[in-house]
Amino acid sequence: MQLRVFAVGKLKQPGLEALVAEYCKRGRKLLPIELVHLRDGAALRRRLLEDSGRKRVILDERGQQATSAELAGWLGAWRESGVRAVDFFVGDAHGFCDEERQAGDRVLALSRMTLPHRLAQVLLVEQLYRAGTLLAGHPYHH
Repeated sequence: MQLRVFAVGKLKQPGLEALVAEYCKRGRKLLPIELVHLRDGAALRRRLLEDSGRKRVILDERGQQATSAELAGWLGAWRESGVRAVDFFVGDAHGFCDEERQAGDRVLALSRMTLPHRLAQVLLVEQLYRAGTLLAGHPYHH
């Protein structure tokens, strides 16, 4: 299964870029993760609302909070049902409106606290890597 993370703007901080690159590198054999940086919120919304045939997960503070094991369970169930790709959308400072949240197959909250979208990208990529290790039975989770 291929995972893509869509986000507005580049990380612009070497430490954050290095963390994301490390988790993407580690995840290549488990659940390959691609980070796609878009120019602005309008480009992100166009990607979200287009019918790509992929599952879509919207990151929003109003979404469901899930444990790492639950996130792995979603991905595992989708993979078992034949889903080959999942897109994750990290909003800009304005987040997502009701219509955009409804376009997703899931709405996920990393936290009820407001997070900078750059930090949310790092947290999400680490959790996707962790989900891959859980599905593979790898001991990383502990």
